[in-house]
Amino acid sequence: MLTLQVGRFFKITEEQMTFWFLLLLGLATYLMVQRVVAHSTRTPVWLLWLVLMTPAFLLTGWTLMYGTKQAPPSSLILWSSIICVLLYWLLFQWGRRTPIDKQTEPQAIESQPVINPTAEPAKVRPIEPTEETQLRNCFPWSTYYIQNIEYRPQAVICRGQLRTTPSQAYQQIKSNIEAQFGDRFLLIFQEGLNSKPFFVLVPNTQAAKSVNSAKAEQLTRPGLAFLLLVATLVTTTLIGTRIAGVNVKVLQADPNMFLQGLPYALALMTILGIHELGHYLTARYYKIRSTLPYFIPVPFFLGTFGAFIQMRSPIPNRKALFDVSIAGPIAGFIATLPILIWGLAHSEIVPLTEKTSILNPDALNPKYSILLAVLSKLALGNALNAQSAIDLHPVAVAGFLGLIVTALNLMPVGQLDGGHIVHAIFGQRTAIAIGQIARLLLLLLSLIQSEYLFWAIILWLIPLVDEPALNDVTELDNGRDILGLLSMALLVIIVLPLPQLMANLLQI
Repeated sequence: MLTLQVGRFFKITEEQMTFWFLLLLGLATYLMVQRVVAHSTRTPVWLLWLVLMTPAFLLTGWTLMYGTKQAPPSSLILWSSIICVLLYWLLFQWGRRTPIDKQTEPQAIESQPVINPTAEPAKVRPIEPTEETQLRNCFPWSTYYIQNIEYRPQAVICRGQLRTTPSQAYQQIKSNIEAQFGDRFLLIFQEGLNSKPFFVLVPNTQAAKSVNSAKAEQLTRPGLAFLLLVATLVTTTLIGTRIAGVNVKVLQADPNMFLQGLPYALALMTILGIHELGHYLTARYYKIRSTLPYFIPVPFFLGTFGAFIQMRSPIPNRKALFDVSIAGPIAGFIATLPILIWGLAHSEIVPLTEKTSILNPDALNPKYSILLAVLSKLALGNALNAQSAIDLHPVAVAGFLGLIVTALNLMPVGQLDGGHIVHAIFGQRTAIAIGQIARLLLLLLSLIQSEYLFWAIILWLIPLVDEPALNDVTELDNGRDILGLLSMALLVIIVLPLPQLMANLLQI
């Protein structure tokens, strides 16, 4: 509905809006498939893309034939989505590239592109017999008794028996490797499929660049970050005017009405900016090279596709992985709470009708989310009852989007923040299983609330394998474990609908 409202604001026909939305969705889907799965399967990218886009094509065809007034059958969208997800999975598995040795963790061998995404994969220089002796001497028998060394095109794998704590072993062997080979290798410590930790030496292609401090400084690119910030402020303010009820004729007659969109724009950008600053500042604390937060401006829909940072150096250990990952959602959620409560307090109560939806800011049913229902009752008091919906204030729209951003990032799948968090808590193998379960649970939830179907499809596009930290064996302390579990509880109370028992207690 919000998309159609923006379309009317710019005097775009529904057919044109449908065309541009489909084009952008198609491009985004193709780039996502090409980036995240093309290196993992031999199945052509265009075929995977076509399968994923089939539900969108069906929905577009229905809209062009019958218009927006006649909704497509829910079974058409549901079953086409389920069939396409299954077909995508089968095609991906059919062409999946198998590792040379199933006993080797593939993510350790393939971690180098993340360390330097723009560089070509480097080859390990052959280790001469004298160098192999030096390498073995880097592994004291009292720390890690080395049993065999395997040479791969892009890695040297050292297997043996751990005889001390993982953190002590990693630090001592890392120091020994640096003393013998300088900055030639990065040392990765992982847990194998047999639960025995092993070391992997990969070429340190980042070392040459770090010598040139000028290039390292160019990583931040503050000018680009500022231009994107200003552009996003303009686009979100433009969308905010429409959310505030300012139509195009009023805006043309009085350009000062453009400022009516600032509350929405500033609230949304504050939430997104604080989320990314949480990641950025924590990464800087751990001396991880990362870009400044970059906003993505778009002149339609919500006015932005969010913000992001890029980390250009490896994460040292699971503690750093956890802290960097959880800092964003926690910071963004803390910023969201006062914005959402203030916005809800200034929203209007409207009758509950069939048009109420989680995607309709003009008539939002708060019972679609446990946390939203509790905050709505707190802000609106007895005025909110079982027959009420909420016409959201523009600031409340931004706060509600902040909840959605928090929940989406906390999904425990792959390289999302939640995927990093469960990886840091439980390790890589358990995190993969948790991610698969989360995918299935969200797909089941979408059968109850169809609005989650798009989320469920997106999660199936995200690979479950997360990149390892350099020391991916040392576990977290109890405090971080508890904080991570609390973040997953936050995800649950945002995503799950309000149970009837709680609705009775809240009298809504």
